[in-house]
Amino acid sequence: MKDFNHLLSQVTDPFGPISPPINANVDDPSRGLMAFVSNIIKLIITFGGLYTFFNILMAGIGFMSAGGDSKKIEQAWAKIWQSVLGLVIMVGSFILIAILGYLVCGDVLCFLEPTVYGPGGNPTK
Repeated sequence: MKDFNHLLSQVTDPFGPISPPINANVDDPSRGLMAFVSNIIKLIITFGGLYTFFNILMAGIGFMSAGGDSKKIEQAWAKIWQSVLGLVIMVGSFILIAILGYLVCGDVLCFLEPTVYGPGGNPTK
């Protein structure tokens, strides 16, 4: 046991060196927050698109299996309409933010990729 503890005390880095990801600026904490928020927004949009696809797929299956029942057909059309409307709202929000950024700042990416000034006054995107 004594030899094992002595051997263990000599190992300083058992897993090897761990380096930061590519293009990560570890000295600027605002970059990490902006990247995190950007990834969360991308994840929400991705799940929204997948949910829309799944809803349209299920509505199509419901439409095909309605068998002429007008109530089931109406429910399937309502589900398709709501899914498409949700997708249009998701895409339209980006277009409206880009137009607002162009009108207010003169740059369409003003609000989509904001510049945050970190410590020392260095701008980061």
